[in-house]
Amino acid sequence: MQPDKKPRLDARASSADLGADGTLDPADWSVLRAQGHRMLDDMFDHLASLRAQPTWQPPPSDVRARFHAPLPLAPQSLDQVHDEFRRFILPYGSGNLHPGFMGWVQGGGTPVGMLADMLAAGLNANLGGRDHMPLVVEQQIGEWVRQIFDFPEDASGLFVTGTSMANLIAVLVARTAILGAGVRASGIGARGAGLRAYSSSAVHGCVAQAMDLAGFGSSSLRRIATDRSQRIDVEALRAAIAADRREGLEPFLVVGSAGTVDVGAIDDLQALAAMCREQGLWFHVDGAYGALAMLSSELAPRLAGLSEADSIGFDFHKWAQVPYDAGYILVRDGDRHRAAFAAPAAYLRRETRGLAGGSFWPCDYGPDLSRGFRALKTWFTLKAYGTEQLGAVMARNCALARYLEARINALPELELLAPAQLNIVCFRYRAESADEVNAEIVADLQESGIAAPSSTMIDGRFAIRAALFNHRTQQSDVDNMIDAVLRFGAERVGKHRLLAG
Repeated sequence: MQPDKKPRLDARASSADLGADGTLDPADWSVLRAQGHRMLDDMFDHLASLRAQPTWQPPPSDVRARFHAPLPLAPQSLDQVHDEFRRFILPYGSGNLHPGFMGWVQGGGTPVGMLADMLAAGLNANLGGRDHMPLVVEQQIGEWVRQIFDFPEDASGLFVTGTSMANLIAVLVARTAILGAGVRASGIGARGAGLRAYSSSAVHGCVAQAMDLAGFGSSSLRRIATDRSQRIDVEALRAAIAADRREGLEPFLVVGSAGTVDVGAIDDLQALAAMCREQGLWFHVDGAYGALAMLSSELAPRLAGLSEADSIGFDFHKWAQVPYDAGYILVRDGDRHRAAFAAPAAYLRRETRGLAGGSFWPCDYGPDLSRGFRALKTWFTLKAYGTEQLGAVMARNCALARYLEARINALPELELLAPAQLNIVCFRYRAESADEVNAEIVADLQESGIAAPSSTMIDGRFAIRAALFNHRTQQSDVDNMIDAVLRFGAERVGKHRLLAG
């Protein structure tokens, strides 16, 4: 009788670059440690020298071509892979780290957040559920968020990719609240087809997309006219709700804005909250970047009424400078939030003890079971900088916007297209064929590396849009951008005259 033999792994499964036991850990940790320190130092050097770099530069064609290489089958040394990153990826980012980035609503990140993200990746935690300390950290952030917005203790919160997902979750919670839990099995049905939601015409496009994804269709969102400050016209909203009811439709949701994408307008949240209470409607606030202005004692009064919302969506990765991504959804009624998503399954069985214990399972509050440890970089950011300092950065961004507005008003070559309500300024260079000239100026600015504003349309006119979110941006960066606008504008007008002649 042959003795029992243990099965052996095929030796060919291991590689010279792997550990002796065939894992993906290094055979020599000291070599990896030294390489890791070089990688970290490279990132510190990059961040410390941002002002000496262009805000943005387009990747050359030969660099792009490198990323059409075939699938790598054999291992490559880590120092070689890192060298490729350093030479061909690091110099060609989107520019949002740079103090001259004034384009889209994106935070600049911080060294602290970068280090925290490294720790989170090392821990490799899945925050879908179960009993482990990373979930306690996420719960801690939830407690702090409730304090920031003065929400009740039984309110629920969840980290998500960003406010687009937060807005979708809010629509789904509001849908379940009005149609009942049965909607999750049977769909919105005939009654659901008659439901209507409302927002200003300036709301972000992801709100209409949320209505689409929730099964209502994007046309179920009524876009209400705005006033001269691009805030929702509350009386026009009231009239639209009454008209829909007369037509046999059923209003159920109002979405207010705390910082619109074009000009940073904040709706009259107090008036919207009062009207929603009166009419029995769910009141959600898209506060993607503006909601966290609650951290600033100077800016918080502009958000009066925000704490009365039924739900709020916002991003830590915007004005709070947490590295991407770190969105958040906060819901006043935690039971309704859970009712919209909880789905018992045998493989998600909750136990009273062991790893499957614990009462907070985030998968009960959103669509994701696999979730990264977004809470750690947020926890580090809030603790390392404190909410007062983060709020002061926000107030300084707004002061820079007022400075930019004053500079524009003082220069006859420039025209202010919308008042600076928070930290977004829309303006343009005065010229014949102004839309074309200003589009060229924006591209000139970006390609020069001096600054990277974006563009939008204000009342049908092309606007240069300067969004001042970066904690590194100073008055000198604003001056550099304006000086470049004047220079490029004069050059473009001259070229247009030559062509016309």
